[in-house]
Amino acid sequence: MRKKVLEELDELKSASEATSDDRKPIELDQQSVGRLSRMDALQGQAMATASHQRRLHRITALEAALQRMEDGEYGLCIECGEAIAPRRLEIDPAAAKCIRCAAL
Repeated sequence: MRKKVLEELDELKSASEATSDDRKPIELDQQSVGRLSRMDALQGQAMATASHQRRLHRITALEAALQRMEDGEYGLCIECGEAIAPRRLEIDPAAAKCIRCAAL
């Protein structure tokens, strides 16, 4: 599971680096870019920023899973302490709660 977590972390970090230009501020010079082109650029920037935020959230969850592995607490629910179903961890290796606690 550790290998799977590390691979996903690498993918997410690479994607964040690859899209850093898409999140840069948009130049609002009306002489060089028309109004609709600026609106498209702003929308693209907003979408790139939202994707980046989702990636950062996932990176945080994966790093927390790695820390739980280091602490010997991986696979245990952080709420109730019960074991998390192996199938749940296969689907989402960053799962920190059992299905019952996650549903609450």
